[in-house]
Amino acid sequence: MNVEALSRWYGHEARDLPWRATSDPWAILLSEVLLQQTQVARGLEYWRRLLDRFPTVGSMAEAELDEVMHLWQGAGYYARGRRLHALAVEVSDPSGPWKGVLPSPSTCDDVVAGFQSLPGIGPYTAAAVASIAHDVPAAVVDGNVRRVVARQTGVHEPKPADVSSLAQTWMDDAHGHGVAPSVWNQAVMELGATVCRPRAPHCSACPVQEACTARDHPDGVHAFPAPAKRRTKTERLVALVDVDAEGRPHLVQRPTSARFGGLWGPPYLPANDASLVKAQKQRSKAGDVVHLLSHRRLEVEVWVGHTERGMDPASKALSTLDERVLQTAKKA
Repeated sequence: MNVEALSRWYGHEARDLPWRATSDPWAILLSEVLLQQTQVARGLEYWRRLLDRFPTVGSMAEAELDEVMHLWQGAGYYARGRRLHALAVEVSDPSGPWKGVLPSPSTCDDVVAGFQSLPGIGPYTAAAVASIAHDVPAAVVDGNVRRVVARQTGVHEPKPADVSSLAQTWMDDAHGHGVAPSVWNQAVMELGATVCRPRAPHCSACPVQEACTARDHPDGVHAFPAPAKRRTKTERLVALVDVDAEGRPHLVQRPTSARFGGLWGPPYLPANDASLVKAQKQRSKAGDVVHLLSHRRLEVEVWVGHTERGMDPASKALSTLDERVLQTAKKA
């Protein structure tokens, strides 16, 4: 890997993203958590919204989980919001080890390990925040980095340990050449996100194309890395949407351990639940909703009944699935 070429390219071509203009570990952590499974344009919207309301880790710790989840609504993968709130509470605990301050070189010997000890923080996020906020020379490994490694080495299915090892070797080399860890990690990820893309790579614009083994491979660049094999499981559910005379639905808050935990929505039952026979006699079918998650296809029958008193769904944090279910019930 040509360290100078990639770092120079990043200096000229890096996208202008607001979290790159700060060294505040809380703002950087928030961006990394959001961008794990949310596209940049959408993540930017939520990052600004959440940072405006929670400018510090302590301000989120003081908030109710319901408020955090309401602001997270629509971003998807809601466990991230729950865990981020749990992290804020743990860090802000006056009797805990962090005393309101996120891990840093001044608070712990191993910043990466410190972050990984917090709720919801894995190796990638820990290394990303430690390197970007504190210039700790810890290499990150995400999908972009894995793709760059696979193409540079010409390995169809690189093992995780090998990817991590080579990424760290690149980091050490860059650090030895005077490139800041924050710059190097973001440069490799930026390369994967904007040039070495999965389906339409811009090989002619790649600053390190000379070292790319996949470029001249008979299988072509697109074959690296080999696509992951995913199995999607279908789950059939029945949503029981009971509404009052004003059209407001009865909603329940799900426990944090459940799917869409902490969010509100109508009760759901498995399609083979024995109690459905009685429940459906008191309701009428409004329609069907198909909702796709990363490894699951949810097929939901929507049944509508009556309740004495519902609540305004706009005041509650709902998942996209629940919004679609309520919309189907409303049309009926």
